[in-house]
Amino acid sequence: MVQSSSSMPFGLESTPPRFALHGEPTPGLANLAQALSAVLETRGYILDPQAEAPRAVLNFIQAEKPTPYRRKAQGTMVISFLELPQMPPDPIAGLYSYLVRALSNMLVVYVPGQGAYFLTLELGQYHEPEGPGFAERVFERIHPIASSVLVVQNIFETDLEPELWQGDDLTGSLSAAGRKLAEWDLLPAAFPIEEILPPEDFRHVKRLYGIGGLSYGNLSVRKDERRFWMSASGVDKANLREVGRDILMVTDYDPIQNAMRLSVPPGLEPRRVSVDAIEHWMIYREHPQVGAIIHVHAWMENIPSTQFNYPCGTYQLAEAVAQKVREAPDPGRAVVGLKNHGLTITGQSLEEILERIEGRLLRQVPMS
Repeated sequence: MVQSSSSMPFGLESTPPRFALHGEPTPGLANLAQALSAVLETRGYILDPQAEAPRAVLNFIQAEKPTPYRRKAQGTMVISFLELPQMPPDPIAGLYSYLVRALSNMLVVYVPGQGAYFLTLELGQYHEPEGPGFAERVFERIHPIASSVLVVQNIFETDLEPELWQGDDLTGSLSAAGRKLAEWDLLPAAFPIEEILPPEDFRHVKRLYGIGGLSYGNLSVRKDERRFWMSASGVDKANLREVGRDILMVTDYDPIQNAMRLSVPPGLEPRRVSVDAIEHWMIYREHPQVGAIIHVHAWMENIPSTQFNYPCGTYQLAEAVAQKVREAPDPGRAVVGLKNHGLTITGQSLEEILERIEGRLLRQVPMS
């Protein structure tokens, strides 16, 4: 069984989280900023304006110029706050560009008299009305993101066996499953970040996270007791072909460097593995009967789900999903809802998972 106490990212088990404020809040946001800062400090966060790498930053932006907070460390989570007189009819279409342009992990839109609306990179959206305990309720919404630890770094080792350089039957099944998910229209295209961000900010995002777009959905298949094949980050899952570029061999998680270890062929520039690799690693290590995992931005009725809206690619989301798999009647055939995001489904094989879920998926993920 995977024990979080031994594999938790090194040095973060007992580190008091520090936070900072950035930008000038509008008059309407000033009271919320003050009240929210007080709640954060009550809950154990330390306000440190000089912190080089705070765990969380409350970034106050203007609609005319959503100034980003330029992180100096990958582990800093940025929650941007924006005041608007009213919400746009389509929140994702109207607000997602602010989220990305401010280089945020979450956008909080404050509408006086209505409350706070939340939007995440994973397209989660929900609302907290104004009223008693407003600052505390906003804290409960942002805390899972503010306290999360990303596991998106990769350590590439050019030691993949030559007989696997062109793939095997398992990578073939991975490709076929990706095509099937595309046929079901469950793999939205990668969000074109480069079309929204100026070149300097796009380079900053790529340097921090190694991404060129945000795609939704990933899949993996067990190779042996310790290793598994998994789709790469930000690639077209309907066209998984090249080992080391579209499909990666995950070998381990390194808690000292807080990174996934990957085995790749020599002589190519590998892409990073999907950000959910830490989640799949936890499940495979704990449950030998799991032979494959699929994650999609869809839903099923009457399923257990994680309690908090942790960001994808974080150690905390991986732990939450692993716990739900552990609690399932049959961990080898589990369906777990990721709050405000989608599903993680385990099975004996990719083919077996697809057979189980065909015709049962709901395209609309419930938001709460």
